[in-house]
Amino acid sequence: MSHTASLHNIPTPGGVDSDRRTWLLATTAMGAAAAGAVAVPFVSSFSPSERAKAQGASVEVDISGLAPGEMTTVEWRGKPVWILRRTPEMLADLKDMPDLADPESKKDQQPEYARNTERSIKPEYLVTVGICTHLGCSPVTLPEGTANTSVPADWKGGFFCPCHGSTFDLAGRVFKNKPAPTNLEVPPHKYVADTRLLIGEDDSAAA
Repeated sequence: MSHTASLHNIPTPGGVDSDRRTWLLATTAMGAAAAGAVAVPFVSSFSPSERAKAQGASVEVDISGLAPGEMTTVEWRGKPVWILRRTPEMLADLKDMPDLADPESKKDQQPEYARNTERSIKPEYLVTVGICTHLGCSPVTLPEGTANTSVPADWKGGFFCPCHGSTFDLAGRVFKNKPAPTNLEVPPHKYVADTRLLIGEDDSAAA
């Protein structure tokens, strides 16, 4: 949920002259703008969730309405979690992706079921924390054919961190020679039904 302050709703304190009122309005506006600027690099959007979910409780998500190629964002432990439904073409591109730092996810940073090319339980769905493993900024999606000059001309689609330039493929695997030291985090999760996902728990242990 976003909150927008309206300057028209700020009451004028009794006895405050016009110059001071102008100063109050200006500083309020600058404060609101600064708060927005700080928030943008970290979180673009969250699906609504209860306070308890943000504090650590598991989050159940219905992904039945997610079309191939679409991605949704939910909140878990105060973090954005991306759920991407990949197309057959996206999955095919993952198999021969060159220049990855850890293509098989061998580094000890994610659940055992993420140690594969797709980094997922079901290849069709990527579930990953949308926070760069470098300094915590939130990457943006860049589709294949983007005009962004920060990625190579043969870019197959993936994620780009605008803060320091790290790039990740559609499995969240980081490319070589980038500031991010590891692939994007895969949170503990499991399927409680074909199209219902529980983020925060898996079959080995609760998060």
